Amino acid sequence: MARKNASDDPLAPVTLAVGPEELLLDRAVREVVAAAKAADADTDVRDLTPDQLQPGTLAELVSPSLFAERKVVVVRDAQDLSADTVKDVKTYLSSPAEEITLVLLHAGGAKGKGLLDAARKAGAREVACPKMTKPADRLAFVHSEFRTAGRSATPEACQALVDAIGSDLRELASAVTQLVADVEGTIDEAVVGRYYTGRAEASSFTVADRAVEGRTAEALEALRWSLSTGVAPVLITSALAQGVRAIGKLSSARGGRPADLARELGMPPWKIDRVRQQMRGWTPDGVAVALRAVAEADAGVKGGGDDPEYALEKAVVTIARAARSRGRA
Repeated sequence: MARKNASDDPLAPVTLAVGPEELLLDRAVREVVAAAKAADADTDVRDLTPDQLQPGTLAELVSPSLFAERKVVVVRDAQDLSADTVKDVKTYLSSPAEEITLVLLHAGGAKGKGLLDAARKAGAREVACPKMTKPADRLAFVHSEFRTAGRSATPEACQALVDAIGSDLRELASAVTQLVADVEGTIDEAVVGRYYTGRAEASSFTVADRAVEGRTAEALEALRWSLSTGVAPVLITSALAQGVRAIGKLSSARGGRPADLARELGMPPWKIDRVRQQMRGWTPDGVAVALRAVAEADAGVKGGGDDPEYALEKAVVTIARAARSRGRA
C-alpha cells in the first residue's frame, strides 16, 4: 500500500509520488483529483507526460486564471523531464500558486534525483509507491485492501489469494474487489479456493500441500489436473520445494509460539500452524530424500529428462512416501 508522510493533505500545493508501482502511483493521482473535485467540481485536471511538457509549458499551466479556478497538474515520469523543464519545475516549487495542486510522479532512483531532492526540500507531500517484491508486503497489501473495503478476511484467505494471484497488485486489488462484492460475511480460505482454484499458483500449491501431507492419491490427482489445465511444470517443482523446505526449517527450529517462530523463520504465523500439522510424519532423513526428489524433478522439467510429467509424478510419490517416514521407522 502507498505510504504517506505526516503531511497528508491531498490538496497540498505539491504531491510527490515516488516509486515504480503503477497501481499506487495511479491511486495517488486519483486521491488528489478526488479531493480537488470535492472542493470544486469544476476543477481542471491536466495529466501530462514528459514529451507534452516543453520549456515554458508548466508556467502557462500554472498561471493564475481570470476565474480563479482550481487546477490539478499531473506530471508523469518526472525523472524523464528535459533539463529545461526541470528548471521550470524547480522555479515553480519555490513559489507554488494558490488553487493549484502539482502532482509529480517519479520512479525514484538516481535518474532525475535533482528534481526529487528539490521537491522534498520544498516540503512536498510525499507518497511512497514501492514495488512490492516480498511476499509479506503483498500479503500486507491484501489485508489493507480488505480493511479499506470494511470487510473481514482470515489470514489464511489473504495468503491463499496472494498464492493464487501472484505479484500483480492490480490483479490482487481486483480480486479483493470481486470477493467483497460477491461474498457476504467473513471471507475465508474456502471462498478464495472456490473463486481462484484454477489459477496456476493455487493449483501448484495444492499439489505440494497434498504431497507433504502424505496424501499420494490426492496429490497425483491435483498434479494431473494442474498439468491438464496448462500449469507450467516449473511452478509445481517450485511449490514442492517450498513445501519440503518449510517442513525442514520448522522441524529444525527451536520450539516456541507461532509468532516467535514466524519471525525466526520468515513465515506468517498461520503458516507455522499449517506446517506443524503437515510435518507430523516427517523425519530428517525423509526431508533429505524429498529434497533430492525435488532437485531431480526440477532438472527433469528444465530439460534434463524426456518426460517432465513422469519426473513430477515420481517426485510427488517420493515426497508423499517421505511424509510417512516416521510411521515406518
